[in-house]
Amino acid sequence: MAVAVGTTEVAQLKVNEKKWTPTLMKAGWTVLPNVIFERQRALGLDAIDINIILHIASYWWTKEGKPFPSKRTIAAAMEIEPRTVQRRIARLEAAKLIRREQRRSAVNGSQTNVYHLDGLIEAAKPFALEKIQAREAKALERAERVARKGKPKLAIVK
Repeated sequence: MAVAVGTTEVAQLKVNEKKWTPTLMKAGWTVLPNVIFERQRALGLDAIDINIILHIASYWWTKEGKPFPSKRTIAAAMEIEPRTVQRRIARLEAAKLIRREQRRSAVNGSQTNVYHLDGLIEAAKPFALEKIQAREAKALERAERVARKGKPKLAIVK
């Protein structure tokens, strides 16, 4: 399914290609808001949890199309046991950061779970708002400082 991409998104993609190279960007990339890993301890997450979330997010391409990677796929990429991934996802679900939805098929029976990250998004929002407010306060403080001082009155000495 083709997704319409606006000019802003295309420009940002080109910036990212300059940073990461077109080859790496063509191989795939994942979006994760900075506040999630910057405030991971406050969210009750550790490095393994963040890695699992990154893997789940890497399969989330559209808002409506929720990701459904297998625990075995995640475990293989992280070089840990599938049971470890299963326990960690259960813990993330108990913390209401992830919600699992079972998928079943009449032909194949049980399939990989669909993952919803709505809980993580809601839990991270207060930290994002806090970061935005701090950034805005700092910008206002800087603007006030510049306005108080006025333009520099230095002259070139010869």
